[in-house]
Amino acid sequence: MYLGSHVSFKAPHYLFGSIQESLSYGANACMIYTGAPSNTKRVSADKFQIEKASNLMKQTGFDAGRIIVHAPYLINLANTVQPDLFDFGVRFLQSEVQRTARLGASTLVLHPGCHLKAGLAAGIDQIVKGLNQVLDADSSSVRIALETMAGKGTEIGFDLEQLQMILERVHRPDRIGFCLDTCHLHDAGYDLQDTEGLLETIDSQLDLKRILVIHVNDSKNIRGSHKDRHANIGKGCIGLAPLARIVHHPALQGITKILETPYIEKRPPYKEEIALLRKSA
Repeated sequence: MYLGSHVSFKAPHYLFGSIQESLSYGANACMIYTGAPSNTKRVSADKFQIEKASNLMKQTGFDAGRIIVHAPYLINLANTVQPDLFDFGVRFLQSEVQRTARLGASTLVLHPGCHLKAGLAAGIDQIVKGLNQVLDADSSSVRIALETMAGKGTEIGFDLEQLQMILERVHRPDRIGFCLDTCHLHDAGYDLQDTEGLLETIDSQLDLKRILVIHVNDSKNIRGSHKDRHANIGKGCIGLAPLARIVHHPALQGITKILETPYIEKRPPYKEEIALLRKSA
């Protein structure tokens, strides 16, 4: 089982510090942002301490392929309303793909985007256009994992069929995968109590082999609320048992699983929650 959490990626240690933090939680996977998710400030990859981190991973058996990078929220490939911001998003996503490759990671999670009231069809067309521009110009092996969304505002990706429509139209489907978020699925209206039924639906529409990451989060909201508010494991409206079934399900064993749950009293709960999920088979 590959289970970890979101960890910090900051000066002075960057990737080396991220791996140290992950190991302190008893994790064998992690997720990072290469800079603040809400702005464009990025330092040179030369400062990432990649070699030092690589040596630590070799010593501890931490697989670099289990480092997940998350693209910043300010990228909106669905934007047809503001062409300059769409072009910016394409350029910034291209740079994030390159930074992901430089880190030795193979998966970059991306929120599909918001259509900003231009309509679902227009938004999907624009996402496909943006992904094609990014991947047609890139020679790395990094795969973009489109995340399932809760359906807040004009988000695209709260219905699995929407993600399927994007996949069917990209030039490089081999470079596209998906990130399931349990809170988002629940808030979008999917029934996580019915694990087998949910996995059958996902497999029929997206193909389980294309699932690259699972964000394991409980939800503060009732099913179908479209609100996207994460809760701590076992403390929300999903509950521990369904989340544990997903974490331990044989069909999902090779998939990296990442916690994004809220801090408790200003401290990360990841060590305790990772231990809880590991023993809740």
